[in-house]
Amino acid sequence: MTDLQDRADAAPLAPTTAAAPPNRALLALLLGAFVAIGPLTIDMYLPALPTITAELGTTSAMVQLTLTGTLIGLALGQLVLGPLSDAFGRRGPLLAGTALYVVASALVLVAPTIEVLGALRVLQGVGTAAGAVVAMAIVRDLFTGRAAATMLSRLFLVLGAAPVLAPTLGGELLRFTSWRGIFAVLAVYGLLLLAVGALGLRETLPPSRRSTRGVAGTLHTYRGLLRDRTLVGLVLVAGLTMAGLFSYVSGSSFVFQRQYGLDEQQFGLLFGAGAVWLIAATQLNPVVLKRWAPAQVLVAGVVAGALSGAVLLALALTGTGGLPGVVVPLWAMLFASGLALPNAPALALSRHGEAAGSAAALLGAVQFGVGAAVSPVVGLLGNDAAAMGTVILAALVLAIAVLVTVVRPWELTDAPEEPAPAAP
Repeated sequence: MTDLQDRADAAPLAPTTAAAPPNRALLALLLGAFVAIGPLTIDMYLPALPTITAELGTTSAMVQLTLTGTLIGLALGQLVLGPLSDAFGRRGPLLAGTALYVVASALVLVAPTIEVLGALRVLQGVGTAAGAVVAMAIVRDLFTGRAAATMLSRLFLVLGAAPVLAPTLGGELLRFTSWRGIFAVLAVYGLLLLAVGALGLRETLPPSRRSTRGVAGTLHTYRGLLRDRTLVGLVLVAGLTMAGLFSYVSGSSFVFQRQYGLDEQQFGLLFGAGAVWLIAATQLNPVVLKRWAPAQVLVAGVVAGALSGAVLLALALTGTGGLPGVVVPLWAMLFASGLALPNAPALALSRHGEAAGSAAALLGAVQFGVGAAVSPVVGLLGNDAAAMGTVILAALVLAIAVLVTVVRPWELTDAPEEPAPAAP
């Protein structure tokens, strides 16, 4: 690098060559593989929960807390690994987090008690946080504006598909192995990611753009981010939109199976069909962005989602339409959320390129935190279609209120579409 600079200084009139832009398809594939490790870790072992309960001699509530532990690890891990990626670059924290994930997954194979399993699940969550937060920071390093929203749409394809496929994969694995075998497969997947990331992922944050302020600087960075009214508003909108999705995920099995009498296979097919609408919207988003700005698409998605929630609640309260009266507005809500979810992070991250890791960490922590807090609310309200509609409508109406009073999307300007500077 120094030699190249010396030559440039010596011959200022010589033509220069910019660093080759990344192959977007390959980058999306690689980052998607790292993002997928989170939903796979959360959902792949769900079919084995009863077996774990019996084998470890514990209660179902204790086993379910291992899932909560993973979400806690994800939220806390992002708050730590995001600033670390701003200080030391993206590759180091990403690979270190993935290595921690591999070790934690391997140790699950010999976990003797539910307490040990719970602790290892927290460590798994911290490890998966590296993929979640660094992937978004890398997108911000390389792209802004519509280009960033387009790339995030590709990642949300993974986030939409992985939770649907994970329980099915876990169930099929249980035909050939024990629940510990599922974690062995996850460990192997982590090892493959570690190898591919080490060989195929270049650093996207050059030393000149890294933070050098240490722990105090990290706290200062978070304070600075929280003082940005628009950023805080966008983070809250993203979290509240995700809360609508978590309401659906947490309540759908009770609604479709207990209230409407579907069996497990029918529920799985219906749940997967709903995910298709979410995935379709995230992939339509890049096409829509060719005509409308990310802020416009975000507003349209949140408003359409709230209207769908209102229709769902009205039909559920009156008993109109039966099962289709619940499914159709739910699918509409999922489609609307698929349009909103990629654009809120893109707009938020575009405001703080100098602290993309910290901004992505704050965004991820709020999304998982709000989602985890909302999940039990559907159960407290009765675990029926009306309860689900109530929570979805409340979350998205709050999101609209935040958009209008805090974000003020009409004041937002579209960020440049060219890739941001990156290390050669």
